[in-house]
Amino acid sequence: MIRISPTSHDYINPMDINLDYADDDDPLSLKSDFILSLCELVVGGKNGLEPVEKTVIDQCVRLVYQDFLSDPVPEKMPILEDLYNLLRSQKEQEAQRLATALEIYVNGSLKVFNHRTNVELSNRIVCFDIKDLGKQLKKLGMLIVQDQVWNRVTINRSANKSTRYYIDEFHLLLKEEQTAAYSVEIWKRFRKWGGIPTGITQNVKDLLASREIENIFENSDFILMLNQASGDRQILARQLNISPHQLSYVTNSGEGEGLVFYGSTIIPFKDKFDNSLMLYALMTSKPDEVEKRKKLGIGERDD
Repeated sequence: MIRISPTSHDYINPMDINLDYADDDDPLSLKSDFILSLCELVVGGKNGLEPVEKTVIDQCVRLVYQDFLSDPVPEKMPILEDLYNLLRSQKEQEAQRLATALEIYVNGSLKVFNHRTNVELSNRIVCFDIKDLGKQLKKLGMLIVQDQVWNRVTINRSANKSTRYYIDEFHLLLKEEQTAAYSVEIWKRFRKWGGIPTGITQNVKDLLASREIENIFENSDFILMLNQASGDRQILARQLNISPHQLSYVTNSGEGEGLVFYGSTIIPFKDKFDNSLMLYALMTSKPDEVEKRKKLGIGERDD
């Protein structure tokens, strides 16, 4: 469990890269694309980065990784401050504007991402907890975590392993143009690289409001729907061509009931999990049942 917040001592480095980061011999091309998305979030504004600013960032990205790529050891991995210093050393006015926008994330109160990674990312199961990042860092945090997952996917592919990636509150990633565009790019890339992404949300309206949702649906083989609100049902019916009869399975449906979409097949399901089982007691997330589990000491280890 990796908890990332302004006061946390768990750090992940947005500049992390490995030599398998891309299909070709130039992993910097994809990394540059990620750093452009990151800088767009940092700079803000409706129109994003200017062409000159994109060129300056791309030049600095290629410079900042020179030492690491010539001798790829962990201590030579650059951090955000190295990119900031390179931007400061450029003569273009646009570079100074970018550096000034980055300063709060390098020397200011939001410098949680200006450190080398100090957590174990090679465990079989890794959970990134970013709920305490706060409003100013949340979007940046979501983008950086996705890039860390991409790093893991590329390493796993070279070892012939699949990577399962679960994103809770997925609608938040599709809210902002930069994180939405990068999420769709990741979604498309994952299929080719042995990654299996799964988005989870209760805010269906927010999810479907994104201009990118069509790209997500087109690149998804499996959708599971539980009970849906009336307004959400109508939108989903149009988006997924669900018949009125099929919609009845997600209308006032009970726990563990809904619809599964697999390819072009739609299947209604009812999953009545036996709540007398020890497995149920371990897995339930209902507050009253979790409290009961704590009182009974179920699942606690005796060390």
